[in-house]
Amino acid sequence: MVKKGFGLVGLLLCLACLSGYAQQKGSVEIVADPLIGLMQRNRMGTNITATADAKPVVDKKNATRIEAMGFRVQIYSGPSRSEAYAEQARFKKLYKDIDTYVSYEQPNYRVKVGDFRSRTEAQRLMQGLKKQFNNVFIFTEKIFVYQ
Repeated sequence: MVKKGFGLVGLLLCLACLSGYAQQKGSVEIVADPLIGLMQRNRMGTNITATADAKPVVDKKNATRIEAMGFRVQIYSGPSRSEAYAEQARFKKLYKDIDTYVSYEQPNYRVKVGDFRSRTEAQRLMQGLKKQFNNVFIFTEKIFVYQ
């Protein structure tokens, strides 16, 4: 009876070793159409505009401001308050008509710009900002819309 127990334990050990060995040998092959990668790389560089992306001119002084989900572009994130406000001022010199927002969430200040209804609009601005600002990102959040 003891020999049968050792035989069973030995068999289990052999199976465990084989299964561990089998997992080490293998390869993963990713099959993807190369056109998809090309389209993804070129997507942000297109100048295709839809009629929904066209912004009507709104007089902000007389319009009603409401909140909606949309997109903003972050141009600064860091612990320095003075750097955050300096980046905001630098942006305002370049783009006078785009609103800027400074927020603080410990330990970082964040400067985000724009109130974009579509990601395409935010990406267009982001492409231009990459040359002038470091670490530019798009965030989905509540934005202000004027009607």
